Amino acid sequence: MSQVYNFSAGPAMLPTQVLKQMQDELLEYGNAKASVMEISHRGADFMAMAQKSEQDLRGLMDIPDHYKVLFLQGGASAQFSMVPINLLQGKTKANYAHTGHWSKKAIAEGERYCEVNVCTDSSDNKYTDIDAFEHWNIDPDGAYLHYTPNETIAGLEFDYVPEADMPLVADMSSSILSHKIDVSKFGVIYAGAQKNIGIAGLTIVIVREDLMGNVVANQPILFDYTTQVNNDSMYNTPSTYAWYVASRVFEWLKQQGGLSAMAKINQIKAKTLYDAIDGSDFYSNPVAKKYRSRMNVPFLLNDESLNGLFLEKAVANNLITLKGHRSVGGMRASIYNAMPQEGINELVNFMKVFEKENA
Repeated sequence: MSQVYNFSAGPAMLPTQVLKQMQDELLEYGNAKASVMEISHRGADFMAMAQKSEQDLRGLMDIPDHYKVLFLQGGASAQFSMVPINLLQGKTKANYAHTGHWSKKAIAEGERYCEVNVCTDSSDNKYTDIDAFEHWNIDPDGAYLHYTPNETIAGLEFDYVPEADMPLVADMSSSILSHKIDVSKFGVIYAGAQKNIGIAGLTIVIVREDLMGNVVANQPILFDYTTQVNNDSMYNTPSTYAWYVASRVFEWLKQQGGLSAMAKINQIKAKTLYDAIDGSDFYSNPVAKKYRSRMNVPFLLNDESLNGLFLEKAVANNLITLKGHRSVGGMRASIYNAMPQEGINELVNFMKVFEKENA
């Protein structure tokens, strides 16, 4: 099989080493004499893997002891509901930053539970820029402040962490594990797995202990963080295979040198691609340079009639899933942790050849 570089925004590329481990362990996991998909989540083999995966994640992110780590289902979309259910705690308002497609969805769900104050809004600039934090209009009566550090579709990433006198909630689905963060600045961090953690079907939630135990009345018991904590994320049968894949990705990240090492690698990858875009009159990126994403790089061809040919030629060169989201158009290269520098180099070389042939 020839080397293919997959630029999908999610489900996304996995490290080759992890894929090979999955292949090797598919029929029999450890000494279980069965696939990890077939063994009990309450059995010793799976429980040992689950405990180690949490320890590895805690080590990678330096998660303080007074934070709980959950391995749930429902994607980030379920957290759009679980956050207000758990964090309103008798209050009637919450603050949300509107900086893209996913924060907009979080806002719509938050409005089902409380009065949402949109404290900053990037829709007027088509999600290409972010207001400086001092210009945000934060309601001090809000129960929490929710934001999306990296917007997958627009390729817009914060270069700062908002700070307010209330719990900070972050949807880190497309940026988690790409660089080090100070977890203690956050009340809740959540992330769908299918971008930088593993495969679809798993959602990581990191929640500060004092934010649990006072949920909105008459909500599903599964949506109570306390229920999940008290049952080790196993109140119902978890997504066992997705959890297993995440555990292998955590091990791989440790082998790469952890998140500080990954941050350097990711910075170089992004710079390589942005330099190629900026150095050409054939391609462009609309996002303010200060807030360009290191994970999702949208770019436009100056002649949109060439989009189809670009994608066709890219696939022929083993560069797949580069089509931009329909709301943005053009192209999008998602370059999560698993994308090697070689993949970026191949893409840049292809872009230069395509420009020479079609300019």
